[in-house]
Amino acid sequence: MSREELIPYEDRASHSEVNLYQRKIGSLLYAAVTTRPDIAFATSRLGRFLMNPSPKHHTAADRVLLYLKRHRDYGLQFGGNKDDTFTVASDASFADNTVDRKSSQAYAMKLFGSVIGWRANKQDTVTTSTTEAELLALSQAAKEGQYVSRLLRELTVELDDHRIEIQCDNTQTIRLVNEEIARLQTKLRHVDIHNHWLRQEVFRKRINVVHTKSKDMIADGLTKVLPKEDFIWFRNQMGLVEIGERIKEQEKEQETDYSFLFENENAPVHD
Repeated sequence: MSREELIPYEDRASHSEVNLYQRKIGSLLYAAVTTRPDIAFATSRLGRFLMNPSPKHHTAADRVLLYLKRHRDYGLQFGGNKDDTFTVASDASFADNTVDRKSSQAYAMKLFGSVIGWRANKQDTVTTSTTEAELLALSQAAKEGQYVSRLLRELTVELDDHRIEIQCDNTQTIRLVNEEIARLQTKLRHVDIHNHWLRQEVFRKRINVVHTKSKDMIADGLTKVLPKEDFIWFRNQMGLVEIGERIKEQEKEQETDYSFLFENENAPVHD
């Protein structure tokens, strides 16, 4: 996406324009939630204007569609990593929505070194500091991580560490949930509740919050617009690789199989 923030449309879009925009975003959402985390942030932003899209919103949606067309042969790569760990990356972009000053938050989950889950969304409430925004994002990531961890146990998947490692790039947030003497100064009760819940889960050794540099944070590209080089790095971190040659090989194999069937469709049948 371009760095220019998308804002609500002051005029009124026609019924056909709304319908066309909703079809575009519906198509993008299907890709964003299944195999293409690289467009998750863009799709999350575009999805906020479904009821009254402007020409700028249509242009931004077309930009993402064209990006997918150019890179349609990219796919998520799994396997190839012997590290038996389950990690979750959590990130937030404080007050980046100028209309309501709500923050964006995201998480990405890795199992055996491969990305298996992700989400990019806007927080429900307004926070008053970066730390508060990061705490809410961390709480969301921890809850989703615990759900997946329980699922893995049901599937009898054995991991090196039963604790969920959660990566965060905000040192103050990490101090608040890890250190005994750290206290959060906030007037927002729900933020304080999430903070105490995270401290409880750390004390019970269910989660382990560790610091990760922003550049190495795989959830970074799910919360903000990145420059081209940083975006390519983010896409590589997500495990998206070009598989065009593999697709061509599979298509050739299928063509060979079908040609064999056509050649023998008139052959006599013997008992």
